[in-house]
Amino acid sequence: MRHIHIIGIGTGNPEHLTIQAINAMNAADVVFIPTKGAAKADLAEVRREICERYLTRETVRIVEFEIPKRATQDRSYVQSVDEWHAAIAHIYEGLIGDLPDTGAGAFLVWGDPSLYDSTIRIIERVRNTGSCSFDYRVIPGITSIQALAASHRIPVNLVGKPVEITTGRRLSETGLTRESTVVMLDGEQAFWKIDDPDAEIYWGAYLGTENEVIRSGRLSDIADDILRLRAEERERHGWIMDIYLLRKGRDFEG
Repeated sequence: MRHIHIIGIGTGNPEHLTIQAINAMNAADVVFIPTKGAAKADLAEVRREICERYLTRETVRIVEFEIPKRATQDRSYVQSVDEWHAAIAHIYEGLIGDLPDTGAGAFLVWGDPSLYDSTIRIIERVRNTGSCSFDYRVIPGITSIQALAASHRIPVNLVGKPVEITTGRRLSETGLTRESTVVMLDGEQAFWKIDDPDAEIYWGAYLGTENEVIRSGRLSDIADDILRLRAEERERHGWIMDIYLLRKGRDFEG
């Protein structure tokens, strides 16, 4: 039976890879590298560097494939994502189907496969079609949350307090409801809409890479600076991956 490794590779630093991840890559016959056009060529290049650095078996092949763009016009968010996943699943089906009956393939996933990534969902969608038989395993990676906390030298949580992990879209809808809120996938910079004089922000982009930038402080004091810096960095690189932690309160309060 074919076997698939879904491997978390961290947030862009090749040294984020675990020994388990390196071993899984070298157990594969093919490593699949997604490409997302010229604007995000850096993302594919990091994966290529990882392969060049850590693949020790000369027989391992690298196959690149293009990720289709998500159509959003005249669709709800859920509809657009469902259609997008279906299109990617069709590509995955072809990649996996081209493996030998007992072959192994590896998908290199940015960050960790379990946190705001859909590779597992898409692989399950392919398996449910029954078009080709395979099993799979998931190898965890360093998440952007871990990288953010490490760069700012902070714990994510306050003592005895919960942590919420959400998206910018949801933050815009609900506002800040927890002492510690990690916000991912924020294309609309929802933090700028939070009106809370006690809120602090720990923000970072391109975490773990040579282009890493971080800022922290009282939200009301530095929100505009982060907006400006984010726009400059996106213009410079053509893309941006950022994440932030919003926090209010202190340890041992309440």
